[in-house]
Amino acid sequence: MDDTLQYYNQHAKAYVDSTRDVEFSQTQERFLQYLEPGARILDFGCGSGRDTKYFRNRGFQVEAVDGSAEFVRIASEYTGINVRRMLFQDLDEVECYDGIWACSSILHLPCAELEVVLGKMARALRRRGIVYTSFKYGTEEGERSGRYFTNMTEAKMAGLLERIPVYDVEEMWVTFDVRPGRGDERWLNMILRKR
Repeated sequence: MDDTLQYYNQHAKAYVDSTRDVEFSQTQERFLQYLEPGARILDFGCGSGRDTKYFRNRGFQVEAVDGSAEFVRIASEYTGINVRRMLFQDLDEVECYDGIWACSSILHLPCAELEVVLGKMARALRRRGIVYTSFKYGTEEGERSGRYFTNMTEAKMAGLLERIPVYDVEEMWVTFDVRPGRGDERWLNMILRKR
């Protein structure tokens, strides 16, 4: 994870430039339809702050965290809120959020750590709370281009959720990457509900 954070600290501006202005409202709205107006959301690995700003503009209460010091600085400035620097493993809130948005973020954890963090996310959710998360599509796991990735398929995710039986799957769907020049990359998206 240290190498991944170092990568993002060094490449934060380029990453922000390639992700902040992409059209992502279809997925954002798909998540929000599960929440009551004004619900409390944690943007878990907020990156540029794009989604935090979108949810705030829609009237939701949003807290945002990221492990990268550069992303924390950039996202705080962009969103106008105090983004906290935090590693995924350090999440320790209990029944605090109605929804957790983990867009292209927890995919940087090895599978064993992912199980632990998904459990912490469930604990941080209020009763019947919702998680959105997304992974690059596939079965590979390991470091690529300076970052660690755990890819996911429907079957791999089903196996993971069997080992931590705290969620029901509301939806699972595959999309193509929305960033320019990346349209051939596929992503597994899912909305999970705390049992």
